[in-house]
Amino acid sequence: MAQFSPDRIESLLNRMDEAIKRPLPFKGELFTGVDLGTAYIVLAVVDSQGEPIAGSYRFAQVVKDGVLVDFTGAVRILREMKAELEKKLEVELRLAAAAFPPGTGKAVEKVHFYAAQGAGFEVIRMVDEPTAANNVLQIKDGVIVDVGGGTTGIAVVKDGRVVYTADEPTGGTHFSLVLAGALKMSFEEAEEFKKDPRNSKDVLLIVKPVIQKVATIISRHLNGYNVDCVYLVGGTACLEGIERIISQELNIPVWKPKNPLFVTPLGIALSCLGGD
Repeated sequence: MAQFSPDRIESLLNRMDEAIKRPLPFKGELFTGVDLGTAYIVLAVVDSQGEPIAGSYRFAQVVKDGVLVDFTGAVRILREMKAELEKKLEVELRLAAAAFPPGTGKAVEKVHFYAAQGAGFEVIRMVDEPTAANNVLQIKDGVIVDVGGGTTGIAVVKDGRVVYTADEPTGGTHFSLVLAGALKMSFEEAEEFKKDPRNSKDVLLIVKPVIQKVATIISRHLNGYNVDCVYLVGGTACLEGIERIISQELNIPVWKPKNPLFVTPLGIALSCLGGD
């Protein structure tokens, strides 16, 4: 297993960002990572060398608190996104991996599997989200925290192996609900307000209690583990300054990449190559 390297991670994510804007040249077979999130459905495509090749993401509310509540809608959106990428790449996307929130049980895992399969993929790997994230981070020891739209996923890593996982409701949706109430706007308006980098300071001030709750969840699940760093990923982690509050609350250093949204989807795709 390669060692954790911020430069390597940022370079990989920069290429993923480029691949989403326009498909990149590839070698060998293509593999797709299917990430069904509470706020976004994300597809990430890598080649047999593990290089990001293409990607797509779409706002969708088919998952609630880690549970797929609109199976038909998820399959329809996945089919559309798959077809759009295939048109751009001029090749069929056949092989895929899909992910599920940690600690949610076999039933949730199966539903995510069937959704990806229903969209036309041959699903060759299923992986929990924080474990997928470590295919990109490649940390040896620490805790990966994936703050998504509806839940916060936690994975404790020891000697390169995930030894404990958990997932609890609290994420970006809760941030938006608090913003909507505080600013007297609709949930949809709050979502847009939250995503605008110009509003990050105001958002951080208003949702600080929710971020503190996220830190409390992390702390509870770290009980009994000696952790010296938290690695923050997920779409909600894009909020500027969230890492400082979590670090202050936990009294543990927190590291996050510049674009944490694509860490898990890319890691899901890489799991097709045999990463754990």
